Amino acid sequence: MSKVITIAVDAMGGDGSPKKVIDGIVHHYSSTSNIKYLIFGDKDRIKNLIPNKINKNSFEIIHTSKAVDGKDTPLEAAKRGKDTSMWLAIQSVKEKKADIVISAGNTGALLVIAKLNLKMIENIDKPALSALWPNKKGMSVVLDLGANIECNDKNLIDFAIMGSSLFKSLYPDEKAKVALLNIGSEEMKGNEVIKNTYQKLNQIQSEDYDFKGFIEGSHLMNGDVNVIVSDGFTGNVALKTAEGTANFITGELRKALSTSIVGKISSLINIVNLNKFKKRLDPRLYNGAIFIGLDSPVVKSHGATDFIGFSNSLTVCEKIIKADLISKIKKNIN
Repeated sequence: MSKVITIAVDAMGGDGSPKKVIDGIVHHYSSTSNIKYLIFGDKDRIKNLIPNKINKNSFEIIHTSKAVDGKDTPLEAAKRGKDTSMWLAIQSVKEKKADIVISAGNTGALLVIAKLNLKMIENIDKPALSALWPNKKGMSVVLDLGANIECNDKNLIDFAIMGSSLFKSLYPDEKAKVALLNIGSEEMKGNEVIKNTYQKLNQIQSEDYDFKGFIEGSHLMNGDVNVIVSDGFTGNVALKTAEGTANFITGELRKALSTSIVGKISSLINIVNLNKFKKRLDPRLYNGAIFIGLDSPVVKSHGATDFIGFSNSLTVCEKIIKADLISKIKKNIN
């Protein structure tokens, strides 16, 4: 019998919580085994949301009436005290009561509180916020997505190693292929930091990933690489641009297929292909950003996702622990 994985869950973060969070737990529970959920939040609001079909040994509610507000600055969130659901959930990982923590709450607050409670992995200076993006051939890990506005070449090399370890944890049968996000694919393009990083990564011989050089923003979805490295400023702009473009395309397509008789007939004829297209761009399938670089894994679910998206984030948590991500990073980092 495999080891029970314990996931600490901040039940009070994000839109529609705690119901969305608990519904996500129920959905995840139905498709897995050997998982225990430590649920932090308002017990009176949570207990009636958990159906009887869930084994009582599979969850524990740790009561607190306090929660981090979505509008709090990171400093305000930290000042709310050590008895908010987010702080207590992170603290349970620090105290080895849980293997991993997840929250759909305030991103800045989650990063700051995690850094206050958890140590950095030795020889890593900065944690990175990473996430999954779809590409033509499967999935890519992209980092950093906003945790660090400025980075030096060592930080970017660390991100390459951590991103590759994360990719291999989630997709063990695939080879990690790393690229640096840049304004062009030629060696002479970019600022000094990214050019220095290119030169150093080019000299590293690694069994864990292949370095493929630079990648431009227009090629992010081609699937030729699957670990894309950037500083947090550039990565966050790229993420928001990609999200906005996907929403624009799906919105315009929906409008085109619903505002005329021809469009409605076309949508009925192509219903199977349209459903495939919709599913491919469904952000719930890629929900679950990961703070990596800390000595315990922290997962951030999108605050606006529904219970399906939150359930998918719980699956990411499960894969990270089963693949022993932290040990992989410690082994590969210099």
